Amino acid sequence: MKKIFILLAILSGAVLSAQGEELGFEWPREIQKNAYTIMLYQPQLEMLEGNILKGRMALSVKHNAEDPVFGASWFTVRLDTDKSSRTAVLESIDINRIKFPELDNAEKLARLEAVIEQDIESVEITMSLDNIIAGLENVGEETGTQDLVKNDAPQIYFRRTATVLVVIDGEPILKKVEKSTIEYVVNTPFFLVKKNNTYYLKGENHWYTNDQIASESWQSTSDVPKDVSKLAEEKFPKEQENKEEFSENPPQVIVVTKPSEMIVTDGEMEYEPIKGTQLLYITNTESDLILDINSQLLYVLINGRWYASKSLKDSDWAFVEPADLPIEFVKIPAEGTSISSVRVSVPGTEEAEEARLDQYIPQTAKVDRKTATTEVTYDGEPKFEAIDGTEMSHAVNTQSTVLQYGSTYYVVDDGIWFESSTAKGPWAVADERPDEVENIPATSPVYNVKYVYIYDSTPNVVYVGYTPGYYHSYMYGGVVVYGTGYYYQPWYGYYYYPRPVTYGFGVHYNPYTGWGFSVGVSYGWLTLSYSNHHYWGPGGYSHGYRHGYHHGYHRGYHNGYAAGYARGRYDSGNIYRGRRSYQNGNLSRTNRSGVTTRDLDRSRIANNQRTNANNRTAASRPTRSTNRNNNIYSDREGNIYQRDSGGKWSEKSNRQASPRTNTKRPSQNRSSINSPATRSNLERQYNSRSRGNMNSRNYNSNRSRTGGMTRRPGRRG
Repeated sequence: MKKIFILLAILSGAVLSAQGEELGFEWPREIQKNAYTIMLYQPQLEMLEGNILKGRMALSVKHNAEDPVFGASWFTVRLDTDKSSRTAVLESIDINRIKFPELDNAEKLARLEAVIEQDIESVEITMSLDNIIAGLENVGEETGTQDLVKNDAPQIYFRRTATVLVVIDGEPILKKVEKSTIEYVVNTPFFLVKKNNTYYLKGENHWYTNDQIASESWQSTSDVPKDVSKLAEEKFPKEQENKEEFSENPPQVIVVTKPSEMIVTDGEMEYEPIKGTQLLYITNTESDLILDINSQLLYVLINGRWYASKSLKDSDWAFVEPADLPIEFVKIPAEGTSISSVRVSVPGTEEAEEARLDQYIPQTAKVDRKTATTEVTYDGEPKFEAIDGTEMSHAVNTQSTVLQYGSTYYVVDDGIWFESSTAKGPWAVADERPDEVENIPATSPVYNVKYVYIYDSTPNVVYVGYTPGYYHSYMYGGVVVYGTGYYYQPWYGYYYYPRPVTYGFGVHYNPYTGWGFSVGVSYGWLTLSYSNHHYWGPGGYSHGYRHGYHHGYHRGYHNGYAAGYARGRYDSGNIYRGRRSYQNGNLSRTNRSGVTTRDLDRSRIANNQRTNANNRTAASRPTRSTNRNNNIYSDREGNIYQRDSGGKWSEKSNRQASPRTNTKRPSQNRSSINSPATRSNLERQYNSRSRGNMNSRNYNSNRSRTGGMTRRPGRRG
C-alpha cells in the first residue's frame, strides 16, 4: 500500500523568536476530521541515506466516543533542510506500511487506514535538526571514508604573555603598489608591507616594524611612513573596525611561513580539577589545554585533533589518536564546567556521536535550470593539472573549482554543480556529477567537492545538497576534525589565489554553530588583507579575524550546547541562503541565481500557512497542539508503548475483550515489555527524544538571544 503524499505544517519542538516568544508547535499533534481525531506522535528515525530519510511514527485514531486505536506508520521522505535555522521539512513522503497491532477487525482496519491516508496527506512536518540527529538510529555511507586526513602536528608555539600569530602562506610574495615605493605581501590575510627594506605590520591600534619578515623580533612602533599609514587607512573597511576596548600594551608578534598554531596563557598556568576525573584543565588560556595527572602529559585540542607534550617546547607536540586518549577524558562532565565543550572531540561521548551524525545531514536546495548559472575567471588562459588517482584534472589558475573529465568541464559554485563543453563556459546546471569524483584524494585541493551532491532532477529543477565535508569538516577516529591537514600550493601569476588551509586560525567546534575562530588574546587581533583575496578558513575567511586583541582572555566558545560563540557567531549553516533574493515574503524563495530554499516565517507557521516554490498556496489540514504527553513510542515491529512520568513502561494494546471471559486475547508475535532488550531500546528512544528536544530548545533560546546572526561558511567551490 504505497501512497506518495506531501506532509504540511507541524513544527517539532519550540521555535523561539528573537524576543524568546514561543511560536512553534510541540508533539503530539492532533488532526480533527469529522468524527475522527488523529493524534501524531514525534517520529522515530531509522536511516538517512543522502537526502532520503526513513522512519516510523506512532499514532492513534479515535472515532467519536470509541477508545482510541493505536498504531504505527513507516515512511520514506525527502529532506529539505536549512542548517542556518537547524530545521528540515519532510517532503514527498512515501508511506510504506501502516500497522495497528493485533487489530483483527478487517473492516475497521481498512476504515482507519483510509482515514489516515486521506488526512495526513495534507500535512507537512518540519522537524528540528537536533531532533533528527538525536533520534537517528543509523546513517548510510557518505562519499569518502574517514582516515584520509593528515594529522601531523603543525608548528605549535607556547607563550605565557600576550602573543599574536601572523601567518604567511609560504614564502612571502611581494607585489609593488602602483605609483609608490611600497610593496605588499600578497599571500597573507594581514596588512604587511615593505618600504625601503623595512617591513611594517598593521594591527588595529598598533604598528610593528622589522627588517626580517619571518621572525619573533617585531617591535612596536609609532614611526610609520605617511604613505604606508595612508595606504592602511584606504584598505581597512570602516565596518571592520573593532569597537571593543583594547589594551594599551601591544602584544608580541610571531610571523610564520608554515602551518602553525598558538597557545597563550596569561602568565604561569593556573590549574583547576575536572570533577570526577584525574584531569586538570588550564583556566587562564583560551586554548583547550588539559593535564593528565597520571601521565603528566599536557593535551591541547586544535581543529578537533589532540596533541600531547611534556616539555611545552615549541614543536614538541605529538598527535594522539582519538582511541588512545586517556579513559579519563570520557569522564569529563557534560555540564558544569567550561571545558565540557571538548567532549565533542572525545570518541564514545554523546556529543561526538551527534557531531558524527551531523556530518551526514545535508544542506539541500532546489535549483532552477533556466535561471541558475555561474561565471569563471582565469589568470590568463585556463591551466589544468591532473588529479592523482583519477582521470580528472582541475584548473589551478582560478579561484573557482573547475574540473575536467573527458570533454566536459564542471564547476562547483556555492554547492551547485555546473557543466560546459568549454573551460570558459557558458555554464548550465548539471543533473549528474561524474562518478570519478568519488576517487579524488584528500591530497587534492578540490577534495571537498566530493561532498556536494546531486540527488534528483526534473526537466525544470535539480535537487542538490552538500554535507559538512564541503567546508572542510571531516570524520577521523570517531570525531570531527577541521581540514585535511595537507598543504595545498597556492597559485600565483598576475593574481594570487590561495587554497584551503587547516591550521593558523585557531578553529574550534561548537555543536550549534559548527567551526569558528577563537576569540581574544591568542587569535583575535590583526585584521585586514591588503589584497582582499579569499582565504579558506572557516566562514570564508577573507578579511582576517573579526575580533580585537583584549587585555586578559575570555573563553567565549566554552559554553557547550547552551550558547554558541559568545562574541560574533559563525554559523556553518546554509550557503544557498547567500544566493537568495527575497520575493514577496514567501516562505520558499527563488533567488537571482535560481536557487530555492525554505526559510521559516514564524507568523506563517503559527497560522499553518505555507507557499511552495512555484508560489502556489497549498491548503493544509489544520493541526493543533494538545496538552497530552509526548510519551508514545513504536518499536520496529509496530508495537506501541507508553512511558509514564515515573519511568514505567506499559503496552498500548488494541486487543479486544473476549465475550466469554471478559479478558483480552493473548498476544501473538509481540515483543514483551518485560524483555530487557525491549526495555533497553525503549529507554534509548526516550533518552534520544529528550536530548533532541532539549538541544532544540537550547539552540532556539540562544538564537533568540543572539538575534539569529549567521555567517557564510567557508568552502572552496
